[in-house]
Amino acid sequence: MTDKSIDKGRILLAPTGWSTELWIDELAKAAPDRAVTLEPEGETDPSIHYAVVWKQRKGLLSKLPNLKVIFSLGAGVDHVFSDTSLPDVPIVRVVSPDLTTRMSEYVVWQVLDHHRLGPHYRAQQADRIWLEDKDQAAAADITVGIMGLGELGSDAAAKLQVMGFKVSGWSRTQKQVEGVACHAGPEGLDAFLASADIFVVLLPLTPDTSEILNRDVFSKMTKRGPLGAPVLINAGRGGLQNETDILSALDEGLLSAVSLDVFQQEPLPPESLFWAHPKVTLTPHAAASSVASSLIVPIVRQMDAYERGEPLVNLVDRKTGY
Repeated sequence: MTDKSIDKGRILLAPTGWSTELWIDELAKAAPDRAVTLEPEGETDPSIHYAVVWKQRKGLLSKLPNLKVIFSLGAGVDHVFSDTSLPDVPIVRVVSPDLTTRMSEYVVWQVLDHHRLGPHYRAQQADRIWLEDKDQAAAADITVGIMGLGELGSDAAAKLQVMGFKVSGWSRTQKQVEGVACHAGPEGLDAFLASADIFVVLLPLTPDTSEILNRDVFSKMTKRGPLGAPVLINAGRGGLQNETDILSALDEGLLSAVSLDVFQQEPLPPESLFWAHPKVTLTPHAAASSVASSLIVPIVRQMDAYERGEPLVNLVDRKTGY
């Protein structure tokens, strides 16, 4: 550690549940003139100005007397707000082209899999059945509804349109996204739910969106499209979904199939009914993994810009929770 590293502001790195070595290496490359501290060392260190976190230990950040900015290592920040003792400093969510692209890849993959009847053909393969008995609609006859039209949702919408799908969208406040029929707020939700055949969920988790994917919402989704009952794809947060309602909706035909990347409890316990349900495609929170090499550079650039007096970007609004 050098005096220069202290002057520039030391970094507290707290990626709970992740291996720290890779993140330390990337910070050393991107910020060789800044010292990095791992918890529990330096919990009250006045030279720490920045915290780079994922699911940080509750109470950790409140002990830092000169903390200036909190950086989340994921697109979502609900994990940050789970600590009710957060200091009153700016919180910045990560926005990375790599992260955005990975999420759009996942969305396109899952949409195409359901559109082209992937689960049906995999079931036939498992039973050694050769049948060409399924009509397949054109992409232009399918509408994909995206819940959440932020950076991730807007990019996914653009890529789906390239494939020929019609796209509708819903967000808390009114958005204008090219080629997307946009709906907003509680007053626009019912019209949105009646608009699509496949629903992609990329919402942030807030008190207003907790368990928004529930029986009431499923019952309002259209059942008149080429796929029959709608398909649900959740790559947002596990807390968005009422999992009991999802399972009953599948069994009762309110939903024809689901792809779930996130769950209320992770890792998903072995006894969960999702593992073996024939209408469930399951991935282990892998839709858009945080890659150290692509996320650390923009974080360090923000630190440098902040110290030059430039405004922070991708700031989290504490009132809305994202």
